[in-house]
Amino acid sequence: MEKLRLRAVLGNHSHIRAVKNGELRSDLFDLDFTEFTPTNAAFKPMVRDQAFDICEMAIVTYLMARAHGKPLVLLPAAMVGRFQHGHALCRADRGTLVPADLEGKRVGIRSFTTTTGAWMRGILANDHGVNLDRINWVMFEDPHVAEYVDSTERAPKGKTIVQMLRDGELDAVLGETSSDPAFKPLFADPAAEAARWYARHGVVPVNHLVVVTSRLAASRPDVVRSLYDLLKRGKEEAGPPGMPDLLPFGVAANRKPLELMIDYCAQQALIPRHVTVDELFDDTTRDLN
Repeated sequence: MEKLRLRAVLGNHSHIRAVKNGELRSDLFDLDFTEFTPTNAAFKPMVRDQAFDICEMAIVTYLMARAHGKPLVLLPAAMVGRFQHGHALCRADRGTLVPADLEGKRVGIRSFTTTTGAWMRGILANDHGVNLDRINWVMFEDPHVAEYVDSTERAPKGKTIVQMLRDGELDAVLGETSSDPAFKPLFADPAAEAARWYARHGVVPVNHLVVVTSRLAASRPDVVRSLYDLLKRGKEEAGPPGMPDLLPFGVAANRKPLELMIDYCAQQALIPRHVTVDELFDDTTRDLN
């Protein structure tokens, strides 16, 4: 049987470098990579048009896409995972600003549907008691899933999120980092805050995993299993992960972060109802570990 050629978009991550540069290959298929900078620019064409066979995807984008019937199947292969507490900024000259102070303030975020934004809002609401409905959210981009209606304020055309923070048009922003001394993190010690959060929840905040089209999953489950095995070999050859492992592979290893993100997405009305983790996979990918 002739090898398949599959169109793929994956970021330039160290744990899959051997897959992307061709050092690791499958006997069943070859991968034709298309590069997007940033990688999240590929999410919209994948969700809306299934423009690729394989694509890295933010978990919130996938949860929303699934809720709207998009023909995509999740693989439990983490591409990006990170603790989120350092991804919130305010102005350094505004004195101390604690999470509760965000109520009544203008807070910018690239899109209300970003995964970092969903993680941060979940942390603010559930760990710090912030009423998210009392924050005046300001967005800059459309959601990847066209069916989602974003009712938050849209930033004026031509404005950028960091410049609006600098100019005092925003009180804080989520999903951004900066070494500029004009800004400071919302949490005074993000690393210590993240350590406390992990001790409390035991969850690695996964941002991006991998999806394949439902057509590929249904027609060639052997290829989907081989793809997962290839990505997993790439991670293993990259060396032992740190602890905790921010790039979990397998349904069991991803269950806790997926459960928590489902909770957060339901709380924030990004998805219409709770789903189980097992519903996110098909008969082939549900057994991957």
